[in-house]
Parts: sequence; structure tokens; C-alpha cells
Amino acid sequence: MTIRVLIADDQDMVRAGFRLILEREDDIDVVAEAADGREALELARDVRPDVCLLDIRMPAVDGLEVTRRLNAEAAAGGTRAPRIVVVTTFDQDEYVHTALRNGAVGFLLKNSGPALLVEAVRAAVNGESLIAPAVTVRLLSRMTDRGGPPKAPAQPLTDRERQVVALLARGATNQELASALHLSLSTVKTHLSSVQTKLGARNRVEIAAWAWESGLVPPAPGGGPDNRR
Repeated sequence: MTIRVLIADDQDMVRAGFRLILEREDDIDVVAEAADGREALELARDVRPDVCLLDIRMPAVDGLEVTRRLNAEAAAGGTRAPRIVVVTTFDQDEYVHTALRNGAVGFLLKNSGPALLVEAVRAAVNGESLIAPAVTVRLLSRMTDRGGPPKAPAQPLTDRERQVVALLARGATNQELASALHLSLSTVKTHLSSVQTKLGARNRVEIAAWAWESGLVPPAPGGGPDNRR
């Protein structure tokens, strides 16, 4: 299956860079580009991509509103909306919450790197969520004072699984996990799949949330998250 992607960003160089990264992959095809939100809406309706990569601040209609409209139209018409990943330079909690509330399945920062961009596209088409590690760490670190015991896993995690989860919760990508623990990418994915089953988690964000809630990831010195990005 080839994943059909629409890129919407008002900067030509950003669109060109994303296209170059994505079209290196055999299973991804960039089928349309838009320079503003109105054009993104029209192309999404016409081309019907599998995944839309949307900037937030665009002329005419911003990416958050494009996300809301596409999901609302799909719900009203009984059709499936394209999976939407917001890609922005603006690392603000309000934008994250609005994007997810409007139906986005991913939220990346433009400096997240090529590997995470590709991973987000594939996760989106598989019905999973992927949020930039820097954003995830900041949001999830606040869960440590919510109170109440975390959900117990169906089976205890192995030592290696706990290592994988701790690094994931600190914002590591699969490639970084593999490098840090001297594992292959396929082995990392196997560990994450096992953890996901044991925790009953839907995606890596929920795995990271469990790690913070359970105390597997201690607060960094000074009380804040160890935000390496």
C-alpha cells in the first residue's frame, strides 16, 4: 500500500524539504502541495489523501481550522477524513490541545527530524497517534502530581522493557532507543508491542503517560522534565 500525502505550508522550502524526505520512502507518495489553508481544504476534498501534513499559521485558513473542517465534513457525510498531522514551529500547549481536539492524530515540531516525520505519517495511516517527544515530555511530566495509582500492567514488564519505556517517556524515537540500548529497530518495535499489550495502551503516548504516572521516569533535577530537545 502506498500512503498518499498532502503537504500544506506557506513556505516553499519547507514543502520541498518534506517532499524530499517523504519521497525517499518506497511506501509514501506526495500527491499534492498547498501554500495556504484554503488551498489545503480544496485539495484535500479533491485528491483525498491518506495523510495531511498541516502547518498551523497559514494564510486564509490556519491549520487548526483546516483540521476541524475536514473532520467535521467527514463526520457529517459519513466518510473518513484524512489523517492529519500538524507540523509547526510553535511549541505551545494550547496549539497541541486544539489540534488534537479538532481531530489531528499527530503533532510534530519542524525540527523533529526526518525519521520522526516518516514515522508520524506511517503511524497516522495505521490509526496511531504520535506527538513530538519534546511536547510529550513537557505534557506528561505534569502527570506526576495528579494523584491516584497508575494502572497495573496485565503482566510485569521485563527489565529490558522498562529500559525501553523509560527512554521513550524521555522523548526518544525508535532509532534513538535502538542506538542507546544497542538493539535493532525490529527488536525495539517488538518490545514496544509487548509493552503496549501488557499496558492495554493504544499508542506510545499512552505508554509514556504510564511511565510518568508510575514513577518509572523520575523528575529531572530542579523539578522539571529533562527536555533534551
